[in-house]
Amino acid sequence: MEGLSKKEMEIVSWLEFYDKYFFSSSEVDRFAKSKTQRYNFVKHLLKKKRIVKLNRDRYYLITTKAKSGSWAEHSFILADEACGGKDYVIGGWAAANYWHMTDQIPMQIDVYTTKRQGVLRVLNTRIVFHRSTKRRVSSVVVGRIGNHSFRIEKKEDAKKWLKSTR
Repeated sequence: MEGLSKKEMEIVSWLEFYDKYFFSSSEVDRFAKSKTQRYNFVKHLLKKKRIVKLNRDRYYLITTKAKSGSWAEHSFILADEACGGKDYVIGGWAAANYWHMTDQIPMQIDVYTTKRQGVLRVLNTRIVFHRSTKRRVSSVVVGRIGNHSFRIEKKEDAKKWLKSTR
């Protein structure tokens, strides 16, 4: 892990002090004199692995208290932040495990969304985005971890999915 410049350390310290572990690039504006300087701050922090890009404008801060250089929030919170908190549902093995229908620990988090598809790797968490319909995405249960909410499949839908995989 590379060392941080004085300005980069100031940005990381400010974000940690105000508990902004999930932030947008516009929150770094207070430290930059121009958009180019803001872009360079973000680019250098990404290169030094102090932040992780979640989507086009959201980033995740790896705290300085992470001794080994890796620190992760709960994977459901990461999925919620990557989707912007709307138009998604967590399903598959992750939902079955959440509802205690299986003891198997999921290797990936399946997120069904109307907006994006593909794979996102955040440190050691693999989030797979599947494109879905608005109807499937609308039948959810809102859960909470700490003071952060997330959207997960209903128990009945998870049970139906689990039976279809057997």
